[in-house]
Amino acid sequence: MSNTRRRAALAAIPLAACVLAGLVTPARAAPAQTSVSCQGQGVDRTAKVRYRTERLVKAPLSVVWKLQTDVERWPSWQEPVTTMERLDPGPLRAGSRFRWTTPVPATPVTPETTLTITSSVAQIRDRRCVRWTGPAIGVGLRIDRGVHVWTFTQVPGGVLVRTEETHAGAQIESDVPLATEFLGKGLEAWLDALKVTAEARCR
Repeated sequence: MSNTRRRAALAAIPLAACVLAGLVTPARAAPAQTSVSCQGQGVDRTAKVRYRTERLVKAPLSVVWKLQTDVERWPSWQEPVTTMERLDPGPLRAGSRFRWTTPVPATPVTPETTLTITSSVAQIRDRRCVRWTGPAIGVGLRIDRGVHVWTFTQVPGGVLVRTEETHAGAQIESDVPLATEFLGKGLEAWLDALKVTAEARCR
């Protein structure tokens, strides 16, 4: 097989998966679980800042999982992710680390800044779930420990993506409602971007 034909065949694989996924009757997403966990580990139960949400993504599990775990490509589909650096080679696995940045607008208690987040993968199960932790530090803003958990469940009509995140630290917990509001906006935007990008690959 020529290189051109091989590339065309490989490119057709995700499209074929999308077509097959489209043969399944869509279903409504189930209500969120009490807690989102990966290999029995969830968010920080002692943290005061917590947010949980979910989306039904009408795309194959392979497409959704690849988008979420190919962290080096996050800036290509997530506008808030301005830079991304893997701190170790190879596929994402337990122990993998990556550093990324995202702008944060000014609030009544913190200035406009850019957060530098160093994430460490604690648990991961292929096409099922991933959990990472780490600090987020910016000028005038610090989150001592963030814990972020994602689960991916194949359901009729696509993939049910659930996520839950907690933030801990003296500064971030000084105004819990405000911190929770901003965390929620970020997670909702992330899921929207994941859904739009994954479903676009099936068109």
